[in-house]
Amino acid sequence: MRLTLLFAAFVVLGLAFESAVPHLVSFRALIPNLIIILVVDLGLRHHGVVPAMLAFAIGYATDALAGSHPGLNAFMMTMVFMVSYEISTRLMVTNALVGATVVFFGVIATALATVAFADGFNALSDTGSMLPGLTLQAAISAIVAPFIFSMLAASKRMTGLPVRAKRE
Repeated sequence: MRLTLLFAAFVVLGLAFESAVPHLVSFRALIPNLIIILVVDLGLRHHGVVPAMLAFAIGYATDALAGSHPGLNAFMMTMVFMVSYEISTRLMVTNALVGATVVFFGVIATALATVAFADGFNALSDTGSMLPGLTLQAAISAIVAPFIFSMLAASKRMTGLPVRAKRE
């Protein structure tokens, strides 16, 4: 229950940030994708059914607030969670560098898959124009990710939740 409440609070703050800041910053690629950072942390450090359902709920909340195609963000966040989970089970230690790398590729994969599902796979032939901005957003998200991970770890310590996966 504490895990659900903690991530719900961070998701509300992340969604508020991601929906309010574009009105202040005209270049969307400068805004980190906080939702993917939260889902990656969930996948790397929390295993089980509840974290998987939380990842789906995070995507569904994103769909409800800003999704153009219902269910697409829920599907993509669940996939990012599953990849993060698989990476965490294969590696001995999941540190901030691993998390930032997963965030970088998660932002790119999510954006490309969203374009492919929403506009058809033929729309991917024009990725050359969106790739520089997408790479910039992925890099900024990867740079911000360790700070968000540390904020989550401090919040988990304060609430008595485990900071690391059980096997670390």
